[in-house]
Amino acid sequence: MLKDKVAVITGGARGIGRSIAVEFLSNGAHVVLLDKFFPEDFDSWMEQMKDHNRTILHKSVDITDAKATDAALEEANKELGKIDILVNNAGITRDKLLLRMTDEDWDLVLAVNLKGAFVAARSVLKYMIKQKSGKIINISSVVGIMGNAGQANYAASKAGMIGLTKSVAKELGGRNITVNAVAPGYVETDMTHQLSDEQKATFLQIIPLKRGCKPEEIAGTVAFLASDKANYITGQVIAIDGGMTM
Repeated sequence: MLKDKVAVITGGARGIGRSIAVEFLSNGAHVVLLDKFFPEDFDSWMEQMKDHNRTILHKSVDITDAKATDAALEEANKELGKIDILVNNAGITRDKLLLRMTDEDWDLVLAVNLKGAFVAARSVLKYMIKQKSGKIINISSVVGIMGNAGQANYAASKAGMIGLTKSVAKELGGRNITVNAVAPGYVETDMTHQLSDEQKATFLQIIPLKRGCKPEEIAGTVAFLASDKANYITGQVIAIDGGMTM
């Protein structure tokens, strides 16, 4: 489905990003993983991925640093010859009620989640426009659609990604570049494992399927949007949330 495509995944070292990388590799793509930190098990995971006989590049970069991101993607383009797909997945949380939220809590979440998506998208466009094709998939969240108490900064960043998606889709449609977003609900990752039992129970009460989502279930939809099967889909936000926002 993605044979010989080159995909850049931000925040690709763990969680949803890693699951997307596995899905892409199994569908024939080469992947470039951008992340600020690589966990202890990353080298052993990379060794396992060699079975796919695809190229895997990993670069340590702060996605909010435009110069560093541009340099990393320029290197990737030189090494692999093109960039076909960008998945803006990098994201963090700093959850607090608004009255207790600091400027740093706000600024850091908006910088990583939203500015990072802007920086990476702007950087890959020079390659996509030149080759007259490309796919950008932004990982937003249902929180960006419906809000959530204690996550004003995170919700604002993910709502911003939806606005970014639709605006850039309109700008680039005539250049054969599609831009879409997926909005996961409660996904079972290291990030959500930090939630309290009470917070988890609250989420499960409003999910019709009565369970969390596995990262692999997000990855399948992202791979579809990155494929030629989705060539006529752009500017859309697909909720992967077990029915939470229906």
